Amino acid sequence: MRGRLVDALPGWTREGAVQRPPVIGVLAGEGIGPEVVRVALEVLEALAGAAGVRLDVRHGGAIGAEARRLTGRSLTQDTARFCEEVFAAGGALFCGPGGARFVYELRKRFDLFCKFTPLAPMPGLEDAGALRPERLAGVDIVAVRENVGGLYFGEGGREADASGRATAFQRFAYREDQVDRILGVAARLAARRRGELAVVIKREGVPAISELWLEGIERLDGRGIRIEVLDIDNAVYQLVARAQRFDVIVSSNMFGDVLADCGALLLGSRGLSYSGNFGPPGRAVFQTGHGAAHDIEGTGTANPSGQILSAAMMLEESFGWVEGARRVRASLAAVLGRGLRTADVAGHGHRVVGTREFGAAVRDALREAAG
Repeated sequence: MRGRLVDALPGWTREGAVQRPPVIGVLAGEGIGPEVVRVALEVLEALAGAAGVRLDVRHGGAIGAEARRLTGRSLTQDTARFCEEVFAAGGALFCGPGGARFVYELRKRFDLFCKFTPLAPMPGLEDAGALRPERLAGVDIVAVRENVGGLYFGEGGREADASGRATAFQRFAYREDQVDRILGVAARLAARRRGELAVVIKREGVPAISELWLEGIERLDGRGIRIEVLDIDNAVYQLVARAQRFDVIVSSNMFGDVLADCGALLLGSRGLSYSGNFGPPGRAVFQTGHGAAHDIEGTGTANPSGQILSAAMMLEESFGWVEGARRVRASLAAVLGRGLRTADVAGHGHRVVGTREFGAAVRDALREAAG
């Protein structure tokens, strides 16, 4: 029994997209964000057209570094209000990359405490990355990240001694209820999957907080699952060297950030990484795992696969449209199987195409499958 990832979250119920138009709040972001978001939305429109489903797509304003340049804030009041309206309508947010402190402010404001990052290589891309294909056989992992506590939400500053030498500091904390909440989600998810849960801490490096997490494990309902505790340095090594051993991995905010980026090695490119951020009551934000990539902005070479996969995740997790999500993923796999690739995952014998052409191929594959 697996079902949707959100089945592991307390109080999550959603109607299917075929029952009412899904409300999608779009924040295109900066850098390559508008390019890959546009392609993903075109894929969704093609799917909806083939299935006879109407989408309610709403567009918000600037976020991240661009918003801060314009207004002095990376999450503006107008954008926060837009998000509230989307959530109030039963919708989900579909985000491109936003710099500065946008993602942290968004997660804190809406208590998006849980981040799910699927790490399952796509068929046909085994030779696309830095790892040997045999290292990727059978890999199917979900990284669960606590999203609103820890280092990223600590208080920092600078002090100077009498001689003027500066000291920078960052003070951070975790509460027991924050730890218990995310451990409970991860345990329920593991019970629905293969029953293996890895909890990542750093016993001696961060002893007080690690002890809090270890105490949380003792309070877990661990029936039907096997729990393993790993230090972050060993966990990162094992994720690359022996990824098949993992099922569900749960960790604190910063450690989860490190693990998700490292896990992109299993996918072949950060351009294929994606995730969903979740909080009560049914709030969700879907995004890629890569940044704004300003160095290739406007070149038409960005890989839109991660944004397309985040769109499929949104259909399944927020709107219950499991079949729609399956069609999107299958169409993406079909295009890759034909040898069409963006440059970041291209190899010998592949045809290298740009962002828009790749998206068009995925739309064509959707329509062909629909007959």
